[in-house]
Amino acid sequence: MGGQDKGLLCIDGRPLVVQVIDAVRPQVGSLLINANRNLDRYRALGYPLVTDLLEGYLGPLAGMASAMQATVTPYCLFVPCDSPLVPSDLCARLYHDLEAAGADVSVAHDGHRMHPVLALLRRALLPDLLDYLGKGRRKTGAWYREHRLVLSDFSDRPEGFLNINRAEDLAALETSGQGAEAGSAGTA
Repeated sequence: MGGQDKGLLCIDGRPLVVQVIDAVRPQVGSLLINANRNLDRYRALGYPLVTDLLEGYLGPLAGMASAMQATVTPYCLFVPCDSPLVPSDLCARLYHDLEAAGADVSVAHDGHRMHPVLALLRRALLPDLLDYLGKGRRKTGAWYREHRLVLSDFSDRPEGFLNINRAEDLAALETSGQGAEAGSAGTA
């Protein structure tokens, strides 16, 4: 996306991050935003803002660790700002599978691949995650596999895991009208 902050890119005049918030807010008890730039714009959304506590851009796990440090809930749901079609039952299904399997990590799988940043984690994993990052390791999937991992089957809803990585993806979503539908998901 040419270095643009994807969360602030708009579909139908609404930033992707707002569409994700609208989809996730009804699914969780509290919500916070992890961002490392454009902080005033993210802060204006009215949710607690957490920046990465570790220096340098260290990838998704650094953001997850920072968010886990900022909360006291036993579980943390993670959703990236560039996946605006989040299923309305994402958290419930991830939680069900996590508990049914006695797992520590539940990750969405669309029938073709795992989506590592659409996940529910037990907050108790935080010390291990900090140790993993402290050793210079960054691979999300590799860290997950060091724990009891369950893949939650979302093959019935693969469109919910569309990821906006290119300008063409953004244009296609806007043209399809699905962005507006995703934005209204949390307001019903």
